[in-house]
Amino acid sequence: MGLLSIRRVEPADLDSIHWIAASTGVASGSDIAAALERMDAAVVLGEDSAHQVYMLEDGGVPVGFMCFGSVARTQGTWQLFAIGVDSTGHGKGFGRHLLAYAESEVRRRGGRLLLVETSSSEADAGAVAFYERTGFGLMARIVGFFRQGEDKLFLGKAIEPARE
Repeated sequence: MGLLSIRRVEPADLDSIHWIAASTGVASGSDIAAALERMDAAVVLGEDSAHQVYMLEDGGVPVGFMCFGSVARTQGTWQLFAIGVDSTGHGKGFGRHLLAYAESEVRRRGGRLLLVETSSSEADAGAVAFYERTGFGLMARIVGFFRQGEDKLFLGKAIEPARE
């Protein structure tokens, strides 16, 4: 692992995000397309966007990304919409690094709760385990949401206020 850095995504990064998302082998084509659409709009609006998109680089090479944003009509609730790490970077702490950054940004912006939605499918079991290892807990389950036997899971984590 080289020098890790996180920066705001620029329009030229969208191809790297697509490649990273596809390399995980987890997200479907429609999931990738939906995430890219959200991120593309956020990149154009920049800091003014409700969605924030960041790129993780390892020694200047893109290895991960995330998209998160505030949830409308709530007080301090944020949602992680997408997070992805190049498949060659799995197990190197890149996901944890991205998530810690998202939590610090949510905290800095006065957030108190970070949510993520996922599926109970076998394909998403690794993601669920990752979120649980990083302090997220199951907050809600909609049985049979995606299809019979595949539930929608809402995981969440309280964000402690910044210490003075």
